[in-house]
Amino acid sequence: MIYMKNITRYASNRYIHYGVIAVVCYFSFFVNNQVIPAELMEARNLATAQEMVTYGNYLIPTMNGELRFEKPPMPTWIAAGIEHVLPGNIGAQRYAAGLAATLMMFFLYLLIARLTSNRVVGFVISLIAATTINVIMGGRAVMWDIYTHSFMLGAIYFMFVAFKSTGAQWRYFLFAGLFAALSFLSKGPESMYKMLLPFLIGYFIVYRTNLKEKKWSITGMVLVFAIFGLWWHGYIFFSTYSEFAKEVMHKESGSWFIHNVRQWYYYWRFSTESGIWMPFWLVAIVYYFVNRQSAYRKEYSFSFIWFLAALILLSVVPEKKTRYLLPLLIPGSMMIGFYLYQMMTSLKTRGEIIVFRTVTMMIAVIMSVIPILLYILVYKEKQMTFFHFLLASSCCWLLCIYLIRAIYGKKGVKPVNVFIGCVLTMLMATAIYFKPVAGLFLNEARNSIRLLRDNKALAGIPFYYNEKEALRMELVYEANRRFYKLNPKDDESIEKALPFVFISGESIEKLMEGKNVSVDFIGAFDNNWNKKINILNKKENKRHNPDLVREVAVIRAKTFKTEEVDQDGETERGDATKKHSQHEN
Repeated sequence: MIYMKNITRYASNRYIHYGVIAVVCYFSFFVNNQVIPAELMEARNLATAQEMVTYGNYLIPTMNGELRFEKPPMPTWIAAGIEHVLPGNIGAQRYAAGLAATLMMFFLYLLIARLTSNRVVGFVISLIAATTINVIMGGRAVMWDIYTHSFMLGAIYFMFVAFKSTGAQWRYFLFAGLFAALSFLSKGPESMYKMLLPFLIGYFIVYRTNLKEKKWSITGMVLVFAIFGLWWHGYIFFSTYSEFAKEVMHKESGSWFIHNVRQWYYYWRFSTESGIWMPFWLVAIVYYFVNRQSAYRKEYSFSFIWFLAALILLSVVPEKKTRYLLPLLIPGSMMIGFYLYQMMTSLKTRGEIIVFRTVTMMIAVIMSVIPILLYILVYKEKQMTFFHFLLASSCCWLLCIYLIRAIYGKKGVKPVNVFIGCVLTMLMATAIYFKPVAGLFLNEARNSIRLLRDNKALAGIPFYYNEKEALRMELVYEANRRFYKLNPKDDESIEKALPFVFISGESIEKLMEGKNVSVDFIGAFDNNWNKKINILNKKENKRHNPDLVREVAVIRAKTFKTEEVDQDGETERGDATKKHSQHEN
């Protein structure tokens, strides 16, 4: 209780909360965010942004010259703006995603503060959400999920305030419509299905709000959403690309049923995406069914129904990916936060103490083992210095001792200290552990095709790839060039394309053998960021993709030496192409 008084003393000062949330978000989303090179989805998004800058096609996005209408363009516009100022800077692009994730945490804080009339609860829940694995990774990647869900949580916040307040609440509903439009412009209806619909199900089951006096302001919200959220789609469908757009819509809707299809129960491992909070989440699910005297029961019921509705709606869609679980972490963090706040304020019964100690001890034991694993897997593999290993191990063991003292100290169990210890553990993971652990899997032999950007001799020369081979977007993004198809067996096509840069997984010398061309070999490039051999089991790494290993060469018309006589009658040697071998006397 003494520790809660120390916290609640500052509950009215929202600026302290803002400052701490900002610091936690900095460690969660910004520190060491450039360690891993761009992966496939990031490369696809950034290649589209690069082409916007190069070709000015902001309203008609393309990727490697082909129309890309699968996703609305608003996050791509943001990426293109960054590309204008800091071209090729993956860190800056990820900072933008980090800002979107930070915005989401502030909206969550405001939402919970309104829901419970208690800023401390909002503070606790927002820090939990900011330190869950799925949210951390979502805020560190140039993917559009974090944008669409962040804007939608903003829409939910304004909608919630409008629902709970008396009167029409035009201002809040109009803001809700605007943020819902931004969400739709970021990734279409995805967040409406995964976040907004589950929220509405939970809200109206628990609160049963009468909306008669708000019908016109709700209509205004829908109109704002339609105007700002659907204008780009309207522009495309009324343009000359309407038929292609319809094909894309049909393909995208069909992909939910044919791509990445997994069993309906695939998402029932949801708790692992919360990282260190996993055991608290599992306990929280049971706790409110067992303890009828717990605080914020109505608010917990709302978050639980929101969570359950989201889990079911995600599970019924055949296409499943781990990153799709991000919206589930919002109501999930609420459930964890309500449980931890209950423990902070009224940890009383022997059963509650035993369960809380068991969960915390489980986390402490895992943390005590981490330095040993770090030594075996990272330090022995020379992925970190002794000083870095000592620092990482010391921090981990100190936090482990801190957690144990928090549950077995002389003054009894201190849930506040456990909460602080868990938050600090996740911040330590991103600040100290992220880089060496990522380095464990990084390909030291990586020789990125990005180096071609600095080769001034290639300026103005078109790039072609072997049409018999797959083209990975990582190569397109890293080279910042469009790659055109070419059949290396078609002599006529080769002659028309000369001179050109050729990319192939096969030996270019052999492919061009017997043709009237010269091959100026530039180099062999491996764009895999994953090691070829899995360091854990010493077997071939399935993530090492041979499609990212390519030779690059400049193909030119073959030249030969000719003799010409100058005006003084002296012999002069020079180069001429075979196809222009006839010279005037």
